[in-house]
Amino acid sequence: MLVAPPGAPAGAASILLARAATPEQEAFIGNQAGGRVFLFLRTDDFWRDYEAMTAKGVRFVREPATEPYGTVAVFEDLYGNLWDLVQLSGE
Repeated sequence: MLVAPPGAPAGAASILLARAATPEQEAFIGNQAGGRVFLFLRTDDFWRDYEAMTAKGVRFVREPATEPYGTVAVFEDLYGNLWDLVQLSGE
C-alpha cells in the first residue's frame, strides 16, 4: 500500500507499507527498530497536526517537548512503530 498526503502530485513524498511475507518477518512487526523511533513525520505546524492527530485517536507515547532542534512528540502507529512528529526550529 502506497501512502501519500491528500492531493499530493504523482512522484511526491510517499511511504510504501508492505505486509510481512514470512513467519520471520511477522516476528518483527512493531519491533523493526528495536523499540527506537525510526520514522519521522515533519510538519510546518506542529500544534495543528498534533491536535488533529490526537482528535483522531493517535496514541502519543511521549508528550510534546521543545528541543534545541524544534518541537517534537513521539506517537505509535497501528503496528507499534514509533514516529517523531517534528517541526524544526525556524519553520
